[in-house]
Amino acid sequence: MATVLYRLGRASFRHRWLVLILWVVVLGALGGAALAFKGPTSSDFTMPGTESQRAIDALKQQFPEASGATGTIVIQVPAGQSVADQTNQPLVMGLVQEANKLPGVVGALDPYSTKAISMDQRTALINVQYKDRADKVSKDARAAFQQSGQAAVKAGLRVEHGGEVMNKEPEVGGKEGIGVVIALVVLLVTFGSLVAAGMTMLNALLGVGAGMAGLFALSGAVHLTSTAPVLALMLGLAVGIDYSLFISSRHRQNLVEGLEPQEAAGRAVGTAGSAVVFAGATVVIALAGLAVVNIPFLTVMGLAAAGTVAVAVLVAITLQPALLAFAGTRILSRRQRKAVADGGTAHHTESFGTRWARWMVRFRVPVILVGVLGLAALAIPAAHMRIALPGASAGAKDTPARKAADLIEQSFGPGFNGRLLVVVSSDSADTTKAKAGQAIQGLTGTENLLAAAAPNFSRDGKTALVPLIPKTGPTDAATEDLVHAVRAKLKTIGGADFALTGQTAVGIDVSEKLSDAMPVYLLLVVGLSVLLLMLVFRSILVPIKAAAGFLLTVGATFGLTVLVFQDGHGAGLVGLDTPGPLVSFLPILLIGILFGLAMDYEVFLVSRMREDYVHGGTPREATISGMGHGARVVTAAAIIMTSVFAGFILIEDPIIKSMGFALAIGVAIDAFIVRLTIVPAVVSLLGRAAWWLPGWLNRILPNVDIEGEKLRKHLAAEPEQQAASTVAVS
Repeated sequence: MATVLYRLGRASFRHRWLVLILWVVVLGALGGAALAFKGPTSSDFTMPGTESQRAIDALKQQFPEASGATGTIVIQVPAGQSVADQTNQPLVMGLVQEANKLPGVVGALDPYSTKAISMDQRTALINVQYKDRADKVSKDARAAFQQSGQAAVKAGLRVEHGGEVMNKEPEVGGKEGIGVVIALVVLLVTFGSLVAAGMTMLNALLGVGAGMAGLFALSGAVHLTSTAPVLALMLGLAVGIDYSLFISSRHRQNLVEGLEPQEAAGRAVGTAGSAVVFAGATVVIALAGLAVVNIPFLTVMGLAAAGTVAVAVLVAITLQPALLAFAGTRILSRRQRKAVADGGTAHHTESFGTRWARWMVRFRVPVILVGVLGLAALAIPAAHMRIALPGASAGAKDTPARKAADLIEQSFGPGFNGRLLVVVSSDSADTTKAKAGQAIQGLTGTENLLAAAAPNFSRDGKTALVPLIPKTGPTDAATEDLVHAVRAKLKTIGGADFALTGQTAVGIDVSEKLSDAMPVYLLLVVGLSVLLLMLVFRSILVPIKAAAGFLLTVGATFGLTVLVFQDGHGAGLVGLDTPGPLVSFLPILLIGILFGLAMDYEVFLVSRMREDYVHGGTPREATISGMGHGARVVTAAAIIMTSVFAGFILIEDPIIKSMGFALAIGVAIDAFIVRLTIVPAVVSLLGRAAWWLPGWLNRILPNVDIEGEKLRKHLAAEPEQQAASTVAVS
């Protein structure tokens, strides 16, 4: 692989204008396609095969007017007044009539007939039913819903708007760009050259632009959740900068060692580019592997992020050497350029990475014990981790949906934000009516059930909806127990089809299926890491060590995320309004992403250790030398990636905020504690055993040549072949 990439790097360097023009054309074409075919994203996390989703699908056929999104208008009168007062009731009914005329609305129910009035008579709920699901409701229709009730507001009443129809995709503004600014500063410090830093950043941004444009171009045909583009943007930025950084750093090193620019670029792509390709492939495989859990929205999220990573790899190994050709020697710092111009090489002093490696090797046993025990301690909070799909109650406090949810909870109780729906259907309207009444009677007295409301019937009477009001909120553990209890009781009632659904039930079903899939996926990822690293390092113990380090990283990351986002310790530091369960897909997504990123740093560091060991160095010398060559670049890459992810903590959406926090913490832990501290200590402790591989296994495993061993042989053979050719011609 290294030889092929070496030739690709030289060709891209030589044909710099062609490569640049091709990428500009690709970027323009993808951008045009994105503008032409971009489709809406959705906040709905559906789960085919679950009871709640089957009920929703059945409603589309049997009770279509009740299968769309719902909205809730909360109206509250001033203290000392009642919604039933002669002055207030006309205002409430006027709002009901206004809601009925809103675009896309099937019907709005007045709170007097549904008895949706609080105990103190100050607050009423107007339930609004839409024809389409939330992601199909237009922006204009949503804006009209949010603007309704202005007459009541002018009269002194408080009006808030919530419900599914208010769900919208998280807004990505300029705050998260702080991470990109920090990344640029780190590049400047690392390279000591504005040209090198700017070129590396430009290369990464072009890759991100192409990846995101391609994703949005497909969004018209593929159902994207609202978090998928944000996740793709996070990863595309982070890995794009890192991959460009690794190749630029190796190119600069080759120039300083006296190679001419084209050869330096070719060797940089052949060696560092090989590691980039392998590292990128592990990220893509891990993210695409989310498809094995058979959860459609998670599969799409994984594939979307994997696509942007794949584009970042392609840009790094093709566009990067072309940009290096344009930069020439200006990619070097002034001191390095002067040394090269004088015919020598820049003076090298012992790097901090080398000194750090000596300390880790010298105190390896205490380092391993402190590192492992410390990460294990950080993982303790993960033992009580809870996952759920957060509703409006967990949103930012200043959002309309959150204001409505808070007002509902204050006036009616938390259960009114997590209403459940029992769907009763049969072949006879009379049977459905009887069984709906039997269900209400049978569920009365169920623990944590506040009330079962009167049923709503379809036009033919064969399908009924029975609303259930829990006593606790939608993400409360007691509500989850109630869902299981209700389903168990409904199974004892025969003569009709019963199913429990609603947004709360969907969230519980999604969370449980993801919890069941997580151990299987973790086992798959760990097994994959061992196999891939065995191919790269021709070793048994190094892959096992890498997998163990990955598990430590995941455990500590889960623990810290639970500590902040679930338990609320330090929640104010990240701008979190309401602690609660982690979003249900975060743990399994985190496993896939951190696996790929952890393998990045493992390959970049340990491949150089193996390279030096294979070329005659002792295990101790190889460990120190490998760290000395790679620590500075890996440190810069980790700071950049952590900064990019941390920038997304500034977004108000709690789901994106938790993803940014978990990824930033995970990368920092894996890079600085596991890879730069524990890894050199363990490798030096294992000694020669670290690089042992049974002969029979060595013969079976293909040689992927990450370190460029075949490339070195190829380059060494070229002068001999040229000399032999000259002799033959003579």
